[in-house]
Amino acid sequence: MKRIKDKAKEIKEFISELDSIMPDDLAEYKSSIEKKAACERYLEKIVEAMTDLAFLVIKARRLKIPEDDIDAFNILLENKIVDKDLTAKVKNAKGMRNILAHQYGKVDDGIVFDALKTKIMKDAESFSRQVLKVTGKRPIN
Repeated sequence: MKRIKDKAKEIKEFISELDSIMPDDLAEYKSSIEKKAACERYLEKIVEAMTDLAFLVIKARRLKIPEDDIDAFNILLENKIVDKDLTAKVKNAKGMRNILAHQYGKVDDGIVFDALKTKIMKDAESFSRQVLKVTGKRPIN
């Protein structure tokens, strides 16, 4: 169970690091290739850490083995570890991560910036908090 808490702590650290470099507006995001690349990389790291956390919980609780990453989030939903709304958000973040990581077509900077600025950090914190609550771990300060 220590690995679950460690992974949740890693997510919190990634969120903090992303927050510290996040541009204030879309124009700044688009104009700085370094900031844009760093922010996108943190999005990837946060989503991968949430995926790892899902698999750690599934293993610790001896739940059904997932077929893939999205299935892992569905298993957490089925077992009432993460709620339906948050599961949908995390699956959407996983889809965005895949688009960024694998460069599927043209990326809309406005959509990515909005997700970074208003969604991913909040959703990742909620995901960690819900998982820690159900697994009996105290939230990370």
